[in-house]
Amino acid sequence: MLFMAYDRTAMLSILRPAVTRIMTPLGRTLARLGISPDAITLVGTLGVVASALFFFPRGQLFLGTVVITVFVFADALDGVLARMTGKGSVWGAFLDSTLDRLADASVFSGLILYFVLKDDPEIVLAGVALFCLVAGALVSYAKARAEGLGMTANVGIAERTERLVVALVAAGLSGLGVPYILAIGLWLLAAASAFTVVQRMVHVYRQAVVR
Repeated sequence: MLFMAYDRTAMLSILRPAVTRIMTPLGRTLARLGISPDAITLVGTLGVVASALFFFPRGQLFLGTVVITVFVFADALDGVLARMTGKGSVWGAFLDSTLDRLADASVFSGLILYFVLKDDPEIVLAGVALFCLVAGALVSYAKARAEGLGMTANVGIAERTERLVVALVAAGLSGLGVPYILAIGLWLLAAASAFTVVQRMVHVYRQAVVR
């Protein structure tokens, strides 16, 4: 099946060269200043968390999306800087992966607060956003656990990049007044995330049991 064969590298292989070209000049500047990749990771994560929890609950969806997107690019910048300075490390990879989970959680937490704190609360959509948060964590955990057991789980239609793109684009367009787009985006993301969890479980099952 097409969905079962999907691999996150398909999307990332398209985006990475363009992002690297954009980030390289800034990476050179940061390298000359002696700034470490870990520092960039920390700043990027703190920026996403602060922006998501400040702007989204206040209903400033478009502005919040713009600011969050700026900080999200630090996730690409730390990798560029690590390659340029040769300071990539196992600790850096662990820190980056762990803080990614925190950043993702803050985006969906901000949306949950937005739905709950509205004059006319949208509890159902708050629940959908909560499901997206939990399912996204399961997607990441399934991969980490599989790799810890010596297997792979890189398949899926809703990896971190895709989840962030859908959530932020939907939130930003909603902030510009596009009706129903945030609800549609979250429902689609919830379905895609659940499907990805199943995809990864099946993929690991085939490696562990069906040999």
